[in-house]
Amino acid sequence: MADGRFAPSPTATLHLGNLRTAFIAWLAARSTGSQFFYRSDDMDQVACRPEYELSALRDLHALGLDHDGEVVRQSERAELYRDAIDRLIADELTYPCYCTRREVLAEASESISAPHGARPAGAYLGTCRTLDRAGRQERETSGRPPSLRLRSEGSVVSFTDRLAGLYEGEIDDFVIRRVDGTPAYNLTVVVDDAEQGVGEVVRGDDLLETTPRQIHLARLLGMSIPNYLHVPLVSGPDGERLAKRHGSVTLDDQRAMGRTSVEVRSVFAHSLGLCEQNEQPSLNELIERFEVARLSREVWVLPEGMAGNFEP
Repeated sequence: MADGRFAPSPTATLHLGNLRTAFIAWLAARSTGSQFFYRSDDMDQVACRPEYELSALRDLHALGLDHDGEVVRQSERAELYRDAIDRLIADELTYPCYCTRREVLAEASESISAPHGARPAGAYLGTCRTLDRAGRQERETSGRPPSLRLRSEGSVVSFTDRLAGLYEGEIDDFVIRRVDGTPAYNLTVVVDDAEQGVGEVVRGDDLLETTPRQIHLARLLGMSIPNYLHVPLVSGPDGERLAKRHGSVTLDDQRAMGRTSVEVRSVFAHSLGLCEQNEQPSLNELIERFEVARLSREVWVLPEGMAGNFEP
């Protein structure tokens, strides 16, 4: 058994790609008799909205995807994140960084490839790692507040994803606390998954490259490391990553076109090789049929009939 979760950021209405990933995560958990949690990644209090959390839960319910326990919100877990950061600081595994995002990206674009494994996009080159007290004071006096980065020491982490296979990545000195004091995603997700006892993380493969960072951090904190299942993203009929511009990309859009939630779920199931086209198996039947080995590693292209008013 491996408890699972779905942890979207409530900054917009979930689109069909998000819902399909949630569907896979739910099936992966329920097919092993495991729990499935809903967690709201609402740390960005400027962009996040309660109505988007409500609409996400409503859409999942419409598809028949239930969850166990109460909704967990990252905005209510600041103490857990602060404790983890304090431990890393006490172990002298961090340092302040005064580089702007633009500076980091500019330096990363000029750097050569990592000698061992892949580096995530925009990997940090360690510009502030060796700053002395005078250098830090100079930057703070100039009005540059620092973020907090983890000292990775060039560590290389490999793991076996249940779909993507063996993946290896070199760890950069990534941010664990942003300039405004907000704990960064790579820290919060590690703390949350460990605290909730999540045994398998199912999410889009756009996050595959940052997973070595999270495994490395979990090891430093002595926290459990889940199994991973990164699934391909959904694209629009034009082959680009699914977005609002592709037309009818939300569940409400599909209903407005006359398609029921069960029909949408069956389209998802067909894309996963779990049923024939136009078949509408029950959730229990889909749970029985689900196997990771049947999942495709190819991007699923949203059928043109579902894209509604999209014009390439």
